[in-house]
Amino acid sequence: MAGHSKWANIQHRKGRQDAARSKLFSKLSKEITVAAKMGDPDPDKNPRLRMAVKEAKASSVPKDVIERAIKKAMGGDAETYEEIRYEGYGPGGVAVIVEAMTDNRNRTASTVRSTFGKNGGNLGETGSVGFMFERKGQVIYPAGAGSADDVMMAAIEAGAEDVESGEDGHVIWCADNDLGEVSSALEAQLGESETTKLVWRPVTTAEVDLEGLTKLMKLVEALEDDDDIQSVTTNFEASDDVMEAYAGA
Repeated sequence: MAGHSKWANIQHRKGRQDAARSKLFSKLSKEITVAAKMGDPDPDKNPRLRMAVKEAKASSVPKDVIERAIKKAMGGDAETYEEIRYEGYGPGGVAVIVEAMTDNRNRTASTVRSTFGKNGGNLGETGSVGFMFERKGQVIYPAGAGSADDVMMAAIEAGAEDVESGEDGHVIWCADNDLGEVSSALEAQLGESETTKLVWRPVTTAEVDLEGLTKLMKLVEALEDDDDIQSVTTNFEASDDVMEAYAGA
């Protein structure tokens, strides 16, 4: 899938530059609160909470913000959020999965539908594009974590399914239910990862040119700007030239 590993890094850099820290912290804090409320408030006993805290730390969320989010769940006064997945198509027929966490289903559905419509996309029914993705665990390490061979061996021993290594780092994939065990085993051998989370991995892709990628990213950015939206995943594929042109735009 040409371009996807590079896209992860382009998205990472652009996100750090463009996204308001307060908005990012708010979304990560919401996930921590919901994870703590649904399970044990101790990250060591709650895999989802442990991953949420790890992701927050990787995004430089202050320790006191993380602790407040957990205490909010323990206090019983936290808002009740509903987790909803939306599916649809973006410009160029690219499949899009949107994961939301909301206290008002009607508000969020209306906003998501409107955002798709205003940005050249179409919101579909649940399941309309889900078959184009697999739910997977993803662990990302920087290039300095080790050689491709060393990381591959560590991943195999940890029970991972696949590794993509490049000049920007290593992306390790595993079954969604194995993420907790695999990430812990990797950490024992390679140290702290950059990110550890559940993601939607495309199994079929849609090719886009520079114009198509630019239009698609306007839709993605508009969706991510909504406080109710936790993540947006697409199945686009692009050549290295297109990726580099977009990154330099």
